[in-house]
Amino acid sequence: MTISSLVEKLNLKILVEGDDDREVTGGYCGDLLSWVMGRAKADDAWITIMSNVNILAVASLADTACIVLAEGVTVDEGIKATAAEKCINIISTDFSIFEAAVSINDML
Repeated sequence: MTISSLVEKLNLKILVEGDDDREVTGGYCGDLLSWVMGRAKADDAWITIMSNVNILAVASLADTACIVLAEGVTVDEGIKATAAEKCINIISTDFSIFEAAVSINDML
């Protein structure tokens, strides 16, 4: 499923549109960045509440399809600008991490 389809079907909010046609093939939940780096797979939707600039490096290194910020978390304008430069998709939802994971899983 593409990121744009996921956003539309789950009524998610796009904070940064990198490549909305990128395929999402799985998901990973985690807030410990070193753990996510070693375990998230390419094309996963990474669901987290972390919002500091380091999420961009982790998403890039793990080659995740997108970062899904759960529980209404957002990022500042500097992070948005850097994500746009690096073509990293950032999405936000009011769902809890659990609800986001289940909903994304159901869509896949």
